[in-house]
Amino acid sequence: MTKIKPFKAVRPPRDKAYLVASRPYYTYRKKILAAKLQSNKFTFLHVINPEFNKTDKTLPNSNERFQKVRERYDEFLKDGYFFKDQKDSFYIYRQQIDNFDYVGIVAGASVQEYLDGKIKIHEHTITEREETFKRYLDICNFNAEPVLLTYPDHQGINSLIDHYLTTRSEYEFTTTDDKTHNLWVIDKDEDIEKLKKYFEEIPHVYIADGHHRSASSVLFSQEQKANRHESMDFFLAFFINESRLKIYDYNRVVTSLNDLSESEFIEKLNSDFIITPLSQAEKPSKTSQFTMILGEKAYKIQPKEGKVDLQHPVKSLDAQILSDLILEPILGILDSKTDKRVLFVDGTKGIKGIKSLMKKENGKVAFSLFPVSVEELKNVADNNMIMPPKSTWIEPKLRSGLTIYEYND
Repeated sequence: MTKIKPFKAVRPPRDKAYLVASRPYYTYRKKILAAKLQSNKFTFLHVINPEFNKTDKTLPNSNERFQKVRERYDEFLKDGYFFKDQKDSFYIYRQQIDNFDYVGIVAGASVQEYLDGKIKIHEHTITEREETFKRYLDICNFNAEPVLLTYPDHQGINSLIDHYLTTRSEYEFTTTDDKTHNLWVIDKDEDIEKLKKYFEEIPHVYIADGHHRSASSVLFSQEQKANRHESMDFFLAFFINESRLKIYDYNRVVTSLNDLSESEFIEKLNSDFIITPLSQAEKPSKTSQFTMILGEKAYKIQPKEGKVDLQHPVKSLDAQILSDLILEPILGILDSKTDKRVLFVDGTKGIKGIKSLMKKENGKVAFSLFPVSVEELKNVADNNMIMPPKSTWIEPKLRSGLTIYEYND
């Protein structure tokens, strides 16, 4: 059983939605962020960066900074850049890019179901980051970035969504990254009850992206004693069908060969891998196969028989194979997440993106991995295991500021 909650979203008026919505602020380069803040007074980035062009600065992630975020948010409400829906609703959000539709439901996800393990995880969280975002929620009292949750195919949910897709959307706009965004409001009592019933038929869902946001929201909920409200029993989420989700590869560039020459490195690889030279670098065609770029040359490398436990949910993953057979024993990289010699390139950038990062950072060797499948992700979560760091790059990446969840609803 999956419990979802309709809520009264705080959102921009139709004519300002395309101006308000933004990517998370940390995804912008510093100069681009400054330019957007300078040129667009409506962007949600002003809420998250409340001290732009001001001299009295507070420390990042401090209580004082979060208080200023709340004050700027209140100004957006006062100035009419945001309004609050009068009725509890669900929201259909669609993002279109390259002839592919990412479509799902924005709703409240249950804190209790997270605690009960019905919302399944595949990633460890860092306590310090949990605490930081928990303080943010405690002071700001709103959440603007949904956690990405995925669920198995359900015909009833599909049919309801498809019906709304034939109607005029509340928002429709295209952003400069060639993505088209639509939002529909589900406020009819009959459709709200249908959707709640359909999700009750789904035994559990999986976190695809947003482990820290979900963990922080649960921590925030558990610590609320005074002024507790029902809204605190839920957190903002985007529920998307597995078939509507895309998981891309997450590739590695390494800036050191651990004092080995290229020929010595190849020699060490020979004990565990079948190495085949390539005329040019190309993405691997199947799991347990890597494309390696070493200097100016490219190779296909594949573990020899018996070197990998293909039945193990984690040990069979390409990121773990790379760590177990190359990064740790040969290159001396014990923790890919913290070792500064390892850089990551998401699969949307292709081989070109890998080569570009190698050139920029003087990379010595790079590995292109095969993408993790949804089934592999679920298998890890179902077995209460954790995936290696940076195993997946998952789309869609949602816009902030379109459907804000307030904790005093």
